[in-house]
Amino acid sequence: MVFTTQLGTPIEPRNFFRAFVARISKSGIRRISVHDARRTCASLLADLDVHPRVAIQILRHADFKVTMEIYTQVSSKQTRDALQRLSDSLDGLNDS
Repeated sequence: MVFTTQLGTPIEPRNFFRAFVARISKSGIRRISVHDARRTCASLLADLDVHPRVAIQILRHADFKVTMEIYTQVSSKQTRDALQRLSDSLDGLNDS
């Protein structure tokens, strides 16, 4: 189980949601859904170059495709960095 009570028993979903909303309110950030928080986690893990198998385990997904195609979003910086590396690689071909 991912979330349990202090006694180790399953947490009731409404209680989890209330606690989640309370923490968001206390932090002063914009309210998001639990699903949005999971997506953000997946995207941050990808930005940190965490191996996909590790991300799958953290997010508790059974299917690789769910993590990589639904939850993970690639940042603009990552896209720019990848294109720059590709450009540098192609420029190296012209030097030969």
